[in-house]
Amino acid sequence: MEANEPGGRSARKHQAIIEAATAVFMEKGYARTSMDDIAKLAAVSKQTVYKHFADKETLFAEIVMATTDRVDAMIDAVSGIPADAASLEENLVRLAHRFLTTLTHPQVLQLRRLVVANADSFPELGAAWYEQGFERVLATLADTFRHLADQGLLRIDDATLAANHFSGLLLWIPVNKAMFHGSPQHTQPELDHYATAGVRAFLAAYR
Repeated sequence: MEANEPGGRSARKHQAIIEAATAVFMEKGYARTSMDDIAKLAAVSKQTVYKHFADKETLFAEIVMATTDRVDAMIDAVSGIPADAASLEENLVRLAHRFLTTLTHPQVLQLRRLVVANADSFPELGAAWYEQGFERVLATLADTFRHLADQGLLRIDDATLAANHFSGLLLWIPVNKAMFHGSPQHTQPELDHYATAGVRAFLAAYR
């Protein structure tokens, strides 16, 4: 905490720095972002930024890892698929929509580009972001598929591979287009189509 500064004010400045850093890193990338840029947008002095974060790398790591908390809601959705044969396709399509809506959000795609672009410089950060984020979702989805297989609804030998197949069928087109174009290229009707067609392809292989 900063000297002679109430905890509430320090916490607000900390949050302002985080929000400003996120915006600037997204806009300029890591290399072209300066602590001056962040301080200006956060409306604090550069000295204040350094009181909260030792250097730009530390600040970058914190904003990247903070986003892994967002997967908690996705994990809840993935683990909540009922073992009901009659509504299996409907339930998987509902999950697919949730997958696509969350993982093709513009800010999520921007962050993905940012992490990938700096993976050579910060390989441990990139690996941690993947492991604590998307890999947790895949592990939960694999457990769910194992449960559905135990109930006789799916035929699965490798649940982790099946989870990757499911997510790949949904995300390959919109995420790749966004990565190469620099911004989302899909429409909502296209996402709806990817969800329905992806689930049907998945069930054709695994039901």
